[in-house]
Amino acid sequence: MDEKNFRNIFYYKNYYLDFFQTLDPEVKKKFNWTLKLITTVDRVPVKYFKHLETTNGLYEIRVELGSNIYRVFSFFDKGKLVILINGFQKKSNKTPTKEIEMAEKLKKQYHDEKTSKQ
Repeated sequence: MDEKNFRNIFYYKNYYLDFFQTLDPEVKKKFNWTLKLITTVDRVPVKYFKHLETTNGLYEIRVELGSNIYRVFSFFDKGKLVILINGFQKKSNKTPTKEIEMAEKLKKQYHDEKTSKQ
């Protein structure tokens, strides 16, 4: 039986892939599971995929393994396309401002490049 995809994932440049390569095998496995969940489930639980209220359309993909917490920023393009950008290991309760600023910058860069190609 074929799975239905509610969303598609796109890696913007190598930001996510470079981050992914630094992770332990068990964390990689959990990220792969979470990305599959995001693509195949209509309503993804906020435990795994959450809109960041203070941003302009940024979402964080959330992975926890033991006491380690990881986040990858993403945003939507054309409704069903999830663009993955920078990731980091979260060390405190508050998401670091510099990581959010980087994600906002990458999102703008993505849209600027896309606009310039049209």
